[in-house]
Amino acid sequence: MGYSSVWKVLEEMITDFRKKGLTVPTEVMDDLKSAKTLIKILKADPTRGETAQKIEECLGNVESYLISEGAKNFGSKYVDEWLKRLDEAGKEPFDEEEEIRFVPGLPREQKWIRVKPSPELPIEKLKSLAEESSLSYNVQSDGYLLVCGEEKHIKEFVKKVAAK
Repeated sequence: MGYSSVWKVLEEMITDFRKKGLTVPTEVMDDLKSAKTLIKILKADPTRGETAQKIEECLGNVESYLISEGAKNFGSKYVDEWLKRLDEAGKEPFDEEEEIRFVPGLPREQKWIRVKPSPELPIEKLKSLAEESSLSYNVQSDGYLLVCGEEKHIKEFVKKVAAK
């Protein structure tokens, strides 16, 4: 299943809702964010079967809400159009392309990830995991930790973080 493609269609649908003046509950947005994070974890470690199940659950929750609200507010034609797009996105294979963004000061060949510290994984623990994985890091002004290095080391770091 093309999780990233489905995620993008759901994100577009939320954008369309907002343009039309509807608000989307925090829980739905949280599920969408969780799905995005889990998709990245699945890319780093495709052997974890429970990750795919969690992604499908999060995306399913978002889709259910959007489809039911779309039907109530805009009618069945609107919903059918979005369901068609979701169906097409779901048929894409899971060979998701990396989303590439520009980060000033990083060599082009380096990959990176931003990690938000939490009570379970404080900034010091994240720094030590980055060092163990032979990665460089930088604490950003918004409190996130920017971790960068070779792709294989980034994947190793993500696996360690997911295991914690």
